[in-house]
Amino acid sequence: MSFGGGVGLITMGHIQIELFATLDLVAQAPGGPDEDPDGFAFGGWQAPLVDDVTGAQIAAAYQGVDALLLGRRTYDIFAAYWPHQDDAFGTLFNRLPKYVASRGTPELSWAGSTQLGPDLVGAVREIRDRHDRVCVVGSLNLVQTLLREKLFDRLDLWVHPIVLGAGKKVFDGGAVPANLTLLQPPAASPKGTVHLRYALADGIPETGDMSA
Repeated sequence: MSFGGGVGLITMGHIQIELFATLDLVAQAPGGPDEDPDGFAFGGWQAPLVDDVTGAQIAAAYQGVDALLLGRRTYDIFAAYWPHQDDAFGTLFNRLPKYVASRGTPELSWAGSTQLGPDLVGAVREIRDRHDRVCVVGSLNLVQTLLREKLFDRLDLWVHPIVLGAGKKVFDGGAVPANLTLLQPPAASPKGTVHLRYALADGIPETGDMSA
């Protein structure tokens, strides 16, 4: 993001959140049954709905990304898998710096990994100043903080044509009044998944009277 001023141009980085969700906005454990099984019976719900169109959309979302920001659970899953992959995503993820939000003591065995300090909001702001494009993948607990603090610039949602009725949701305690702008027309895949891309906008939602 760039802001013009009388003394020159000030540039700051961009934080984008990438999430897979159901129609009822459940975003828990899309990738597999062992991802986040606590009290959740639908781990891996995304797998039957992936197609080439969705895959291409996801790949395009990572263009220009120069850092990953992850919660502890997502980091542990990624660190156990991606270092052993040599495909396009593996090559990208393995070379990027990884920042981990955790109150515990994660084992930072994945090359390029750094744990953030206790001032999470301050640390994320510093990361955004340091990088051009920071990508948050999954990490629902971390996402709640970013939503609450309005500390993101773009939100990508892939909404899948299923309803689960249970599980952790995209806006699960972190939502505050906010305006967003649709950046591109919604795009549907052959299996019915709709890609929505929004940017955080200024202000809070206005109200009105439809009968006026």
